[in-house]
Amino acid sequence: MLVIHNTLSGREEVFQPLEEGKVKMYVCGPTVYDRMHIGNARPVVVFDVVHRFFKYSGYDITFVQNYTDIDDKIIARAAAAGVSTRDYAEKYIVEAEIDTEGLNALPAIHPRATEEIAGMIEMIKLLMAKGYAYENAGTVFFMPEKFAEYGKLSGKNLEELEAGSRVEVDDQKRSPFDFVLWKPKKEGEPYWTSPWGDGRPGWHLECSEMAKKYLGTTIDIHGGGTDLIFPHHENEIAQSECANDEPFARYFMHNGFINIDNKKMSKSANNFFTIREIAEEYPYPVIRFLLLSAQYRKPLNFSHDLMESARQSFTRLSNAWERLQELGGVPAIAIPNIDTDYGCYPELADRKAEFIKALEADFNTPDALTALFELAKICNTNLSRDSENDKIKAYADLFAEMSWVLGLDFKQEKVLLDAEILRKIEERQNARKAKDFALADKIRQELLDQGIVLEDTREGVKYKRV
Repeated sequence: MLVIHNTLSGREEVFQPLEEGKVKMYVCGPTVYDRMHIGNARPVVVFDVVHRFFKYSGYDITFVQNYTDIDDKIIARAAAAGVSTRDYAEKYIVEAEIDTEGLNALPAIHPRATEEIAGMIEMIKLLMAKGYAYENAGTVFFMPEKFAEYGKLSGKNLEELEAGSRVEVDDQKRSPFDFVLWKPKKEGEPYWTSPWGDGRPGWHLECSEMAKKYLGTTIDIHGGGTDLIFPHHENEIAQSECANDEPFARYFMHNGFINIDNKKMSKSANNFFTIREIAEEYPYPVIRFLLLSAQYRKPLNFSHDLMESARQSFTRLSNAWERLQELGGVPAIAIPNIDTDYGCYPELADRKAEFIKALEADFNTPDALTALFELAKICNTNLSRDSENDKIKAYADLFAEMSWVLGLDFKQEKVLLDAEILRKIEERQNARKAKDFALADKIRQELLDQGIVLEDTREGVKYKRV
């Protein structure tokens, strides 16, 4: 039985889906004002393992992870760069996709907040009609005090929150606890037309609407970082349940923080690292391995020494995998199945049972990795060129099975990712528009050197690998 620590109840619970054999999961994605940092990478990897384990277990899972492509930081940085907020956000969505692909996350539904504004406006209308929200001078506020269960996720009591410290003071509010559903436009900012004037939605509302549109009024699992419990997820619950008259999510999962050399990560402390910066020294699979080395709810420390240790550990597994390939163990299964039986080889059946037990215990990836290392050990000691082909294949199949669930790709080569190729093509197109043909030719040659051939067609630039 799969057991999940549910933040909503504060205890571990046996997972029961809303609909037999199906899972609906929503995870808050990045705000795309810059490249993703190592803290952003943790939920990508954590919830990708959740995604993979449900698929492995035979569930039909719909996994949604949004892009927040409009907010104050995006607006400010776009203005400083002299580009539109749309172009600025799209640039960093491409950057996020490069890192997500590098971290070997499965494909998911990635809605953009700016493409769902119409639905957000309808949700605001509904909340106002039900008496949970009001408008003042073009701003629409939600009233948490109208929702009797406000605080059920975070454990925070409205009466215990001091105005001016935990909540924003605003003379337009009827209560200091009220939060924004719609804000009026400011000079030079992007905006959308609404019944309350030109403006844009509040951040909390964006996720409520996207979860509803792509998954329905009640979802199985809502995930994100611990920092999102309050106020973001608390406010999502309030506005969603008031609008829909149904529970918002049955299970809430939250990953812990990442510290840098045992200190909180922050730009002011100059210990802030993007995934791309780390990937220049350590391959993406090693970064993923490190992120799996701690149970997802616990804090994770990031340091040079720990990355070196992760590299060595990953290399041990990679060497075991390469040896299996040399012995002829080439698995052919694209997505493995939890029901695959290794009963003919008790040592494999035991390792698989340990692996599943670890992941069913609230996705305990450190113990799952231990099971994989144990498998690597017996692969190295029990197999030789004289071993039977069926035995070699069984060992390789289980190795591939466990690696797939953890998302560890031992075959990942140092090649350009698809999203990165598209970025290079865009740079080349911009160079051609600026009549910098020398730069355009240089980019084409750089891609060709890495086995990427560009073709200029009437439908645009296409590429193929050679």
